Amino acid sequence: MADEESQELSEKQKKEIAKWFLVNSPAGEIQYVAKDIRSILKDENVYKMAVSEAFPLYNKAHLISLEMSNRSGEVLVTSFGELSDNEYLDPRTAQVAMVDHIKQTCINVRHATDEELPSVYIEEFRCALDAEVIKYVGELYPKGVCSVYCVNGKDVEGPGSNFELTVVISAARNSPQNFCNGNWRSIWNIGFKDDVQMIEVRGKIQVGAHYFEEGNVQLDTEHECMDSTIFQLPEDCAIAVANIIRHHETEYMASLEVSYAKLPDTTFKDLRRKLPVTRTLFPWHNTLQISVTRDITKELGIGK
Repeated sequence: MADEESQELSEKQKKEIAKWFLVNSPAGEIQYVAKDIRSILKDENVYKMAVSEAFPLYNKAHLISLEMSNRSGEVLVTSFGELSDNEYLDPRTAQVAMVDHIKQTCINVRHATDEELPSVYIEEFRCALDAEVIKYVGELYPKGVCSVYCVNGKDVEGPGSNFELTVVISAARNSPQNFCNGNWRSIWNIGFKDDVQMIEVRGKIQVGAHYFEEGNVQLDTEHECMDSTIFQLPEDCAIAVANIIRHHETEYMASLEVSYAKLPDTTFKDLRRKLPVTRTLFPWHNTLQISVTRDITKELGIGK
């Protein structure tokens, strides 16, 4: 039994453990985690295997944005625009960015082919929605980046068929010198149902934050919602969908603010254990009724 416990981990086990820590790094901190893991492993081969698998997963999960090498804009690293292991489509500029996942940089840009882009009919809806989302993100997220992808039915040439667009919004604020990093990620699947003249909207919002000045406090939360509107002209559809996104995201932000406001009075106090002797909750509303000195004096019989 002792021999089994002292048996050294295999390279595969070390790689999987390192990969887990990398993939689960807080927002904006994978490079710092990678540096620490490299020094702990002291095995360059295992380290390279771990980072080569972890960084693409992390980058796509956190919807990181990278400045394109030709400075024509930013590209979102997301599975919705992924064309290959390191190529990502930017629908707005009709360009494909080649990404170095480990360095988190864009190393080259090329023009997208016709096969990689949606039809003219779909592009009309996509562009209209993209324009409305850009306005919304510009108003609400100081450092926000967004993109609209056609994820289903991109070859539809005209009315009569269903198709699906996906809106991706990513906003990060990293300030490691102030011991805090965080990001907002939301993905909205927009199903255009031509047969029933309806648009179905499904959203998923993820918020992550990490404060680590003399401590370690993390927020990792997500919220899902659904809504719908009627199928109209591209511009009208875009306005209706953008308003739905605005409504649900604003509502969720407000709920987070309420939760934060209640943290000192509810959540933190609920974490307190009952008193070991009286088995009652601590009377936070009237702490004067508890006198440690009085109780100790009584128990020890001091003053009798």
